[in-house]
Amino acid sequence: MLIESRPATDAELGTLLLAQQRELAEAHGGADGVVYLLHDTAAYLVAVVDGRAVACGAWQPLEPGAAELKRMYVRPAYRGRGIARQLVVALEEEALATGRPTLRLETGTYLPAAIALYRACGYTEIPPYGEYVGNPFSVCLEKRLAVSVR
Repeated sequence: MLIESRPATDAELGTLLLAQQRELAEAHGGADGVVYLLHDTAAYLVAVVDGRAVACGAWQPLEPGAAELKRMYVRPAYRGRGIARQLVVALEEEALATGRPTLRLETGTYLPAAIALYRACGYTEIPPYGEYVGNPFSVCLEKRLAVSVR
């Protein structure tokens, strides 16, 4: 598996993001009313297996020292292989390299597998933040990365 950076305009990334949006809409039946937009300030990563883009994720700057993980998605046929966990690590490494040791994310109450993944990766629940305040379907999590001293 290869994890590589892709621009927001990448066609394969776009296909993954459309699949993610369809799956999220089916999972919650449109209950939270969220429209998922691309963010110009986000850094997107794509996991490639046998030449095929099979997963994506992004991190987006928040305030100084913090970033938000976004757009995590793995094609159903590739789940259960540890791809999402590797993608989370790669996103964490990129965010940390830019001086953002605190990572936050939002997922839905209707996505227990996502919640389990993030908890297994060391994320802990925090109160809703930013645009997620007041959304009863939001679960917000945070992780503080260890900064190595050289």
